[in-house]
Amino acid sequence: MPKPNLLAIVASTRPGRVGRPVGDWFLKVAREHGGFEVTEADLALLNLPMMDEPNHPRFMNYTHEHTRRWSATVASADAIVWITPEYNHSFTAPLKNAIDYLNVEWKHKALGLVSYGGIAAGTRSAQALKPVAAALGLVVTASAVQIAWVGQKIQDGVFVGDEGVNAAATMMLDEMLHLESGLSVLRG
Repeated sequence: MPKPNLLAIVASTRPGRVGRPVGDWFLKVAREHGGFEVTEADLALLNLPMMDEPNHPRFMNYTHEHTRRWSATVASADAIVWITPEYNHSFTAPLKNAIDYLNVEWKHKALGLVSYGGIAAGTRSAQALKPVAAALGLVVTASAVQIAWVGQKIQDGVFVGDEGVNAAATMMLDEMLHLESGLSVLRG
C-alpha cells in the first residue's frame, strides 16, 4: 500500500528568510519519519501573483496555468504542513494568498503547523491559521512545532533542531498519520 503524500509548504518569501532552513530541517525530519511520501512547495519559488482568478475557487474553474498547477499540487496531497513565521502577530500574506487561491483541494486533510519566531515561537501565526483551516475543512493536529528564537538556531545557513523541536515534529507527524487514515475515507 502506498504511503500518503505529505505536502510541506514554506510560507516565507522574504529575502534573507529563515523559512528555507526551517523548511529543509522539517523535510528531513518528515522523510526520516517514514510515514509519508514527502513533497514541498516553497511559496518564494511558486511566486503566485495576488489572487488573479475571476471565479470563486469553490467552482474550480481556473483560468490561469499557475492556478491549475497549484491546484494539482494541493489536490495530490493527503496531508499538509504549513511552515510559517509570525509577522505582526499573524501569518504571512503570501500564505493567505496561496490558501485563498483554492477551496475544494484543502478539504478533509490533516494539517500540521510549524511556526517560528522570537519569544512567542510563532504561536500567534499558528492560532490565526486555525479558523482559516477549519473553514476549508482541514483538520488541525493538536500537536504542533513551535520554534522560539529561531535565528539563534541557524548555523551557517542550516537550522539545527534541538531535542524538543525534533520530538514535537515526530509527535505531530505521528498524529497526522493517524488523522490521515480516517480522513482518507472522507476524501473517497
